[in-house]
Amino acid sequence: MKRQLILEDGTVFIGKAFGSEIEKDGEVVFNTGMTGYQEILSDPSYCGQIVTLTYPLIGNYGINRDDFETINPSIHGLIVKEAADIPSYWRSETSLDQLLKEREIPGLEGIDTRKLTRLIRKYGTMKGKLCSMDADVNEVVAHLQKKSLMTDQVKRVSTIKPYASPGRGSRVVLVDFGMKHGILREFNKRNCDVVVVPYNTTAEEILRMNPDGVMLSNGPGDPKDVPEAIEMVKGLLGKVPFFGICLGHQLFALACGANTVKMKFGHRGSNHPVKELTTGRVDITSQNHGYTVEESSLEQTRLKVTHLAVNDGTVEGLAHLDYPAFSVQYHPEASPGPEDSNGLFDQFVNMMNTEKKEGIQHA
Repeated sequence: MKRQLILEDGTVFIGKAFGSEIEKDGEVVFNTGMTGYQEILSDPSYCGQIVTLTYPLIGNYGINRDDFETINPSIHGLIVKEAADIPSYWRSETSLDQLLKEREIPGLEGIDTRKLTRLIRKYGTMKGKLCSMDADVNEVVAHLQKKSLMTDQVKRVSTIKPYASPGRGSRVVLVDFGMKHGILREFNKRNCDVVVVPYNTTAEEILRMNPDGVMLSNGPGDPKDVPEAIEMVKGLLGKVPFFGICLGHQLFALACGANTVKMKFGHRGSNHPVKELTTGRVDITSQNHGYTVEESSLEQTRLKVTHLAVNDGTVEGLAHLDYPAFSVQYHPEASPGPEDSNGLFDQFVNMMNTEKKEGIQHA
């Protein structure tokens, strides 16, 4: 069965349908990772987006129970050059096609994904719709041009109620803006006592949990669409150590007086080089974001840049000059991707331990 992708500029791609038969629209983006498609399609940061994978063969190692980054994927569609019909891997439990059918995610294969990626790189991310061959192109284009992008993605993917992932180490309150399970796994490895809370939890509620540190997770969309989280960070700065990842990094910057802007086509993939300014070390990182911290806006803040993207010079890391707080734009937990920067979790744990000792000494 054929299916078409219609973009808001009128461009049409026709290919083979797989996955769910449901029709969905969303922001069309691309990811350059060669592996990790299961983690990508289950990453909550893709809520409301149709993702194009630039690697040509997807689904060849199937789907397994262990590599999900969330229980309920919120991606709006998946576009590939070729979807493998028969996966071959000892951990595989089902196929990509079957998973998409079960989770009501439409897929499209057989189109020129290189052409689509080049369009996005040239003109920026665009709204698009995966629909049947019966759909009227002009009507769909008119609908897409009038339609606004989603602004409530964080509310859709955040946990509704707090829950605990117990440990005997430092207590971390992990604010869930669309948290990947990989972040929680890293804290569990370090025996942290983690309490996961909703995105709209207040500073007062978090302080009542007596945390040793606060983790701001990744998440989808524009950070300015989550004003309650910005106020929460303002209320906690200087009272507890902070570590922010991706959307959490942007919210941290906004709370400190900086600005964020939308990128032309963002950073999405597992091969992005990032330079640490103090050491000159370059890590290959996993990234997924469409917004960035505006470097010029940092001049009037108490933040310093710690990391920069090698490819385009955008801000990839920040640290507060007065408080024990830092953030990175990329994903040190990988999932999928390289683990070059995994030590940032150890850095955060050490920061919490140092603050606890100093607090005892000053008491």
